[in-house]
Amino acid sequence: MGPLHGVRVVEIASAAPAPFACMVLADLGAEVLRVDRATRPRPATDPLARGRRSITVDLKAPEGPAIVRRLAERADVLVEGFRPGVAERLGIGPEDCRSVNPRLIYGRMTGWGQAGPLADRAGHDINYISLAGVLEPIGRAGEPPVAPLNLVGDFGGGGLLLALGIVAALHERNTSGEGQVIDAAMVDGAALLTAWMHGQRAAGDWSPERGANLLDGGAPFYDTYETADGKYVSVGALERRFYAQLLQGLGLDAARLPAQYDQPGWPRLRSEIAGAFRSRTRDEWEKIFAGTDACVTPVLTPEEAARHPHIQARSGFVEVGGILQPAPAPRFSRTPGAVAERGAGTESAAAALAQWGFTADEVSELNEKGAVA
Repeated sequence: MGPLHGVRVVEIASAAPAPFACMVLADLGAEVLRVDRATRPRPATDPLARGRRSITVDLKAPEGPAIVRRLAERADVLVEGFRPGVAERLGIGPEDCRSVNPRLIYGRMTGWGQAGPLADRAGHDINYISLAGVLEPIGRAGEPPVAPLNLVGDFGGGGLLLALGIVAALHERNTSGEGQVIDAAMVDGAALLTAWMHGQRAAGDWSPERGANLLDGGAPFYDTYETADGKYVSVGALERRFYAQLLQGLGLDAARLPAQYDQPGWPRLRSEIAGAFRSRTRDEWEKIFAGTDACVTPVLTPEEAARHPHIQARSGFVEVGGILQPAPAPRFSRTPGAVAERGAGTESAAAALAQWGFTADEVSELNEKGAVA
């Protein structure tokens, strides 16, 4: 059933962040109906499309926007990821949809936000996180910044924050009885994720030099190391007792090494640790450190992660439509989330629209006019 059972969401199909938000909502039990563009439907095998029904609507047809507004009448939430002003020009903006349903929560997912000098500009994850001050600190000392895939802007600071905003707005509506518009911008969300870093800077505990800090690969006891088979392990032995177990497992004598937090001695310490790790394979090191608190773990590929005993014990991955993908999270004791069996593309538009109050004759007429495929 999920904790969001009974919540109805209309998703206007768009790129990664908004679909991810709607995937999370669907995993948590919301009923999500995705409105695909007539020219670019999302494949049912895409994990970001899981757990919801879909229809294809031509939003440029005279009847297209009216279909969305009618869906909005019965919805709790509508999510769109257009550039600012596009939804309004189509006739499905916040005022259009909330005029027929004042309780509607209207979620807007953009890179730069609904206002500001860059609001109308194009961009991608790497642009949003660079302007938010997230990209510059990521990378090795003396090397250019490294893009952390599109996890920080699109998914962490974008889709996940939008999903949180929607849940917060649903909670507030219980008191006010009114919906509202959520302006979720990836540049804002990415910046929010750096709150801890700004605290470290203010306390004087963060060097402006890239790759020279405790958690950015600067410390030799918080980094990744190559093993004998060309694979890698990660090390996060920050606390002294964990660090002691790291050295013991590596067979290194602490008395012969620089002190853990003696920063001038870090190059030598790194060399000693790196040399030790190169003496065995990744899997051999995993067995050596098993059952210890040395904070040493193998660096796994996404495929290997799904097969790891700990991940399997927690059922961390599921198979949907033959595609292996992460399971819903977080875990709930009474109302656990799940991937709904209704997969995108598995039901006709007529069946999907019937759930939202459209009659068979209405769907047939819309189909004949080309408004619904």
